[in-house]
Amino acid sequence: MTAKQVFDAKPLWLKKRVSLNNSNIEEVKELLANLNLNTVCQSAKCPNIFECFSKRTATFMLLGSTCTRNCAFCGVLPGKPQMPDPKEPANIAEASFRLGLMYIVLTSVTRDDLKDGGAVCFYNTLKQIKIIIPGAKVECLIPDFGGSRGSLELVLDAKPDVLNHNIETVKRNYGLIRKGADYYRSLGILKNAKKIMPGIIIKSGFMLGLGETGDEIKELILDLREAGCDILTIGQYLRPSGNNFKVSKYYTPQEFESIKNFADSQDFKYVVSGSYVRSSYHASAAYNYAKINE
Repeated sequence: MTAKQVFDAKPLWLKKRVSLNNSNIEEVKELLANLNLNTVCQSAKCPNIFECFSKRTATFMLLGSTCTRNCAFCGVLPGKPQMPDPKEPANIAEASFRLGLMYIVLTSVTRDDLKDGGAVCFYNTLKQIKIIIPGAKVECLIPDFGGSRGSLELVLDAKPDVLNHNIETVKRNYGLIRKGADYYRSLGILKNAKKIMPGIIIKSGFMLGLGETGDEIKELILDLREAGCDILTIGQYLRPSGNNFKVSKYYTPQEFESIKNFADSQDFKYVVSGSYVRSSYHASAAYNYAKINE
């Protein structure tokens, strides 16, 4: 057995049964391909992709599949992206309608090459969805827009039901694995969103297994709560490829539960913590729990 095989070996609690015997999976793939749409499920190599596709749901990724940044943990390809597709907002709304979605999560690659960071695409897509699917709830999982308050305000002008921006990891890791991002800038996005639109649900999430300490995890949770975060998602970092940052530790289910208990004590509206938790995984359920706890 090679060193790489030993490193990539996962503990028993991370073994996940995947059933590909579901016609919805191919139907979703075909729909996305026909409408020239990207999903974070595919581009980021999400381990939950087949489960979500089998339930006819996906997280749409705006503005192409190439990111202008190169975070060490991420499976999305970095490089020089293409110009935005003007048909994308309408196509995402069409796909959402055809899939029967009533809760839609929109995210995007980071587009530092665009003056607004891609905010207008979020705005247009959300508006298109609300026209075609009245009553639908929309969650916007946004990049940091380079810290632009104007871009944040534009997204919020479209009235998303949830504003999500992932902090991703503890403060100390930013220079190492989140080059181009800034810990306090990300916290500022959450704080400003709550100030601009006080009634909105604010969401964020981070990964474990990137070399963080217990004290750093607690500090991060406290910072997020102070920033106005309502929904918190905590998951295990899983290396997308051999070129990405190495996993420092696989947390046990008991450790995830202990961290959740600490977060619960800080009065979040909803906390979900576990190995396969991802920011948009069961997002509609998280939203419903948060609304109940308002």
